[in-house]
Order: sequence, then C-alpha cells, then structure tokens
Amino acid sequence: MSVYNSNPAVTRKGSNVQKVPGGKLGEGFLEPQGKGLIKPPDQVELSEAVREQFFMVQGLQKFSLFKIFTLDSSVSIWGCLTYHINRNYKRKSQGFLLQTTRMLPKILSASALRNASTSPASLIRWLFSLRWKAVWCMKTLMKVEDSEPGGVSVKVTTTEDGGEVEEAGEDDRPDSVASKIDRKEPKQTNQFNFSERSSQTLNNPLRDRSCQTEPPPRCTFSATANQWEIYDAYVEELQQQEKSQSDDSKLRKAAKILERMVHQNIFDDIAQDFKYFEDPSDEFRDPEGTLLPLWRFQYEKAKRLSVTALCWNGKYQDLFAVGMGSFDFSKQGAGMLLVYTLKNSWFPEHIYPTTSGVMCLDIHKQRSYLVAVGFHNGSVAVYNLKREGTEPVHQSTAKTGQHTDPVWQVRWQQDDMDNNHNFFSVSADGRVVSWTLVKNELVFTDIIRLSVNGTVPEDQEQSPQVSVACGTALDFHKQTDYLFLVGTEEGRIHKCSKTYSSQFLETYDAHRMSVHAVKWNHFHSKVFISCSSDYTVKIWDHTISNPMFTFDLNAAVGDVSWSPYSSTVFAAVTTDGRVHVFDLTVNKYEAICQQAVVTKKAKPTRIEFNPIHPIIIVGDNRGYVTSLKLSPNLRKKPKAKKGQEVPEGPEVEVAKMEKLLSLLREPEQNTS
Repeated sequence: MSVYNSNPAVTRKGSNVQKVPGGKLGEGFLEPQGKGLIKPPDQVELSEAVREQFFMVQGLQKFSLFKIFTLDSSVSIWGCLTYHINRNYKRKSQGFLLQTTRMLPKILSASALRNASTSPASLIRWLFSLRWKAVWCMKTLMKVEDSEPGGVSVKVTTTEDGGEVEEAGEDDRPDSVASKIDRKEPKQTNQFNFSERSSQTLNNPLRDRSCQTEPPPRCTFSATANQWEIYDAYVEELQQQEKSQSDDSKLRKAAKILERMVHQNIFDDIAQDFKYFEDPSDEFRDPEGTLLPLWRFQYEKAKRLSVTALCWNGKYQDLFAVGMGSFDFSKQGAGMLLVYTLKNSWFPEHIYPTTSGVMCLDIHKQRSYLVAVGFHNGSVAVYNLKREGTEPVHQSTAKTGQHTDPVWQVRWQQDDMDNNHNFFSVSADGRVVSWTLVKNELVFTDIIRLSVNGTVPEDQEQSPQVSVACGTALDFHKQTDYLFLVGTEEGRIHKCSKTYSSQFLETYDAHRMSVHAVKWNHFHSKVFISCSSDYTVKIWDHTISNPMFTFDLNAAVGDVSWSPYSSTVFAAVTTDGRVHVFDLTVNKYEAICQQAVVTKKAKPTRIEFNPIHPIIIVGDNRGYVTSLKLSPNLRKKPKAKKGQEVPEGPEVEVAKMEKLLSLLREPEQNTS
C-alpha cells in the first residue's frame, strides 16, 4: 500500500516497513505489515484506559490508525488521514487521492495543529473531530464536479481556544438522506447501440476442408451420324413432347368432366325437362303443339356477330357447330367457328377465330372431326377438331381457285375413287366448285357456272355478254349422289348433275326474291323444299315444274329444315321472331305451332333439327343459339289399328308423303 507524499515514495522489495520521506528521521509513521511491530522511538505511549476510551467512542474494535502517530509534524497526521480514506471508502484512483491531498492542508491548518492540547483526552477529541472533517472533505469532492480543482470552499469557525472548526450540516453526513438522494446515478448505456454480453455469440472459426477424388474414367468415342439417325432422334424427341402433352390432356379432360357435372347440377331442372318432360296440355289442344325452351348458348366474344350457320354432328348427337359472321355487307369483319355441346351451355368445346366472317359450314358424316367452312371473302377451309391450334388444316387461296364473292353453301360428298375427301361449294360469283383434299393442299374443279337466262356458256371467255347468276343455296340428293340443286339470288332453282357441266337438268321459277335454302327430303327421293325472302315456303316434286305446297308466313323466311323422324314435318324461321312447325299429315294449310322464341329486337336466322332427340336449335342475329323441345303433338306417330302393330321404318314415311302427293298430282301424272 502506498502513502501519499509530495515526493515519490521509496519502497523496498521484501521489507515490512515503508518509509515516508519529507521530514526528519522519526517524523513519519510505519504501518505494520508483518507479525512483528516496529515502533519509532518518538511514538507517544498511551495508557490502556485512554486507548479503550478511544475505541469505545469510535465503535471500531480493530481500528489501529492512531496507534502510531507523532505530534511534531502535521505530515504524519496528513498521511494517516489519507490512508484512512483510501482504506474505508475504497477509492484507489490517483486522481481522487490527488484532490484529497489538496483539500487536507486547508482543513488541517497549522494553527489547528499547534492549538491542540497534548493531553491524551484532548488529543483523542481532536482526532475524532479531525476524522469527521476528512470524511466531509471526501464527500465534498464527490459531490462537486463543476468546480475547479482545489477550489472547494470550506466554512471554518473559530473555537474558544482559538482553533478553527469546520461546520458540517446534516446534508454533509455520509449516512444522511440528502446525501443518498443527491448521489450520482450510474451512467446509462447507449439505448440505440447496445448489446448485452450474454446475447453475443462467438463466431465459428473458419475451416478449410478439401477432399481428393479420383478422376472419372475417360474413353475415346467416335461415330458418324447419317440422316436416318438424325431423323430417329427427332422422332424420339417428338414422342416425348407428345407424351408430356398427353399428361396435360388428362388434366383437361378431368376438368372438362368436372365442369359438365357442375353444369348439370345447376341446370338439373332443364336436364330433367329435356329427358322426361311431356307437355300434358297437348291433350286439350290437339292437334296444336308447343316448344319448350331449354338451354341458351352464347359466347361473350361473339356477341356482336350473327349466327350464319348451324350443323349437328352425325356421330355425337349432343354436339353441333355454329358459324358466326354477318349478313350485312357494310359491317363485315372477323368471324368465328364455335362447337357446342348440350352437356355444357356455358362455354364452347372448340373455338376457332377467323379473319373473315363465316357464312356456311358442314360436318362430315363419317369423319365427324372434319368441318368444311365457307367465308365471306370467298375462301373455303377445312378444320380438324382433333388437332391443337386454331388454324385450318386446308384453306383455299387466290392461286388455288378461291371464289371472288361470298360462299353461301358447302356440302360434303362421298370420297372419290382414290379415297380422297371432297366437298362442293357455291358462291355469289356463280361458280359451283368441287374441292378435293390431296395431301396438304386443296385441288379445285369447276363443276358448273350459273347464268341468269338459264343457259350454260361453253366458252366463258368468248361470251362475256352472258350475265352470271349468284348462287345462294346448295344441296345434294340423299340417294343419288350426282344430283344436286342450286338456288340463286334471282329466285330460280336449278337441278344439276356432276356429269353434265354444260347444261341444267331442270330450272324452276321458284320465288320472286332470293332463295335462302334448298333441301331434299330425308325419306322421299323426289321431294325437296325451298324458302325465300318473298315470305313463302314451297314443297316441290323435282319431276314437276310447279310446287306441290305453298305456305305464306307473312314475313321473310330465313331458313327451313326437314325433321329427321317424319317425312311430313318441317320447321321454318321468319324475321318476325317466330318458329313455324308444320305437319302435312295433320294440317296441309297451316302450321300446327307458331311460337316466338327470341326477343323483339332479335331476328332468327337459322334452324336445325337434332338427328336423334326431339329438339331444335335456333340461331339469331344477336349471337344466341336457343334449344327448344318439341311437344308430343309436334312429333305424333300414326296410331295402330286394333290387332295390328304400329308400322315403322322409312317405307312408312315414304308412303305418307306419297299419299299426300297423289292427292295433288293430275291424273296423267299419277298414271305416269
């Protein structure tokens, strides 16, 4: 332990006595550090009574500060107080010790030391007051921070015996309440950049790890790749791509089935009506019937387009194709080919957008995935429903015999002798063209060119004065595949043959305005029907130049269709929004059903019978397709006589029509 002095202390290593220079020999004090006690020769000897009184007053049994002291020098007492402060208040710093030594000379003035009595009792009292002065000095140094070093003022009062005594109030006592309140709080840590030691972790030491491996074996390979190997590689890659696409097709198929299930659950009442409902009111209004509305089909992107063509699929009876375009020549634009099913009226099964409006279409009877389409720009195309994408597999161009005017009708025919698919088309340019699918191209052949006067020019280039008739309708005979009918814009109907391209077999002055549809009867080989904008529907025997039946519907007739279940039932749509259903065996003069099926602003444009189910579909100029179910009176079968079975088959239907025609023919014609 070091003792403060103005001169540096000299300490010997291993010695038990520390000498404090600055005075004469014997004027310092020695601190006992070993077992033995060395006393200076000038130490004042205190009696045991005085010593016990001193320790009783202080309350310290082990206090040995004043066992060794001298009265000749104030330096010794100064050193004793310094030692006492450092020992009891644990302030070992040199800065605090320096301030303490600067303050002690002011407290322990020479006059106070000289006036002290040399008697033991007075000496003890003086030392007791001196100890409290040292404690007050230490507290003053701890409180005052802004004052200059050594500039602390101390109030000293003079005693009766001439000594100076400093007054220490209650606040200056170390155990007072004020001193505890004014105690300096410890420095707060930085709240924004602080982390406890317990939350800090050691960083893992970086380690280098390496491994040694044997090099892979090597070999020299050489080969030659020819065209067959390259082809096989491409074929293998194509198969892998198709396999991956097949996985997507499974997901699509599952999603399609799920969508149909949801649709059937939502429209369960319509599905039940389609399957089982029979209008019981037919019993009270015999022979008239009604049409029950079922599903309504619409595609959002085809809202502004008109339904220009309808055709049922021959293999899948719930599937039908819809052609979207426009009959207004001033509002021509893009079109669309849609394929719907009765199982889902929300969304089409197939969507094929086209650059030009679709005017007509036909589905192949045997290969139901092939669809022939005629466009307003004069081109024809063939779509394959099995293939992905929206482009047709075949399409005509100007180099391959494309029509120059809108194509109004297309019809599939049986395959030729080379098993090539072919179909026919008629256009407003007066040409009837045969199209054959040969590999990846369409090969055209002109069958006949229509004229206004009914004659076919042999050399078209040398006879420009012959005016060309505009073809608007086309249909082939059901049994005789080379025989076909062509309707024109002038109101005439021409019976033609594939084998005679230079002349017409027959010409009928059918209507006063444009012919919109011409269709052969499904059962009777001699009967066909036609409709026109002159408000009339006419039934013809192709062996007779005059019509057999004529019906005036009081509005322009847009389309007409024979029923597939009866030879005497047909339906027509008029621009006033009505559907007219006729049954010649029931009423030869009027329709047995006249019903509005569209809104007031809409106009029906096309109608078709389903080949199996007793329903019809009607398209209008707003892009809607409405399905309707025929009531029992509209599909009534002949009643069986007692004891006889009901006759069925096409022969019965032929006999029904033949019976009607025999009533209208002249006697000479009946005998012939």
